[in-house]
Amino acid sequence: MQVMAYSSMMTRCHRTSLLSILAALASLPVAVQAQQTNEQLAARCAELGALFDRFNTRRGEGSGGPDMQRLGAGIDCQRGRYQQGIKTLEDLLQRNRISYPPA
Repeated sequence: MQVMAYSSMMTRCHRTSLLSILAALASLPVAVQAQQTNEQLAARCAELGALFDRFNTRRGEGSGGPDMQRLGAGIDCQRGRYQQGIKTLEDLLQRNRISYPPA
């Protein structure tokens, strides 16, 4: 009787472990869906840059000139370094409390 109870308990344990592993794998994002094309990334750069330019205009004397991080992000986007440009623009928007649409 003990052998049967032990075997039954091990089967349940294995089944629970397998289900846990499958649930974890199902929750992982699919790499194919997560990758965006260069056109999509370029459009995202342009969208975030336009939002920043629209809502973060500096006016008046002593405004400090252009935002160098914004200019750098624009250059990154123009040269195809979309991830860097997008990250910088998102950081700038967050820092200035400007809401922007999710990716």
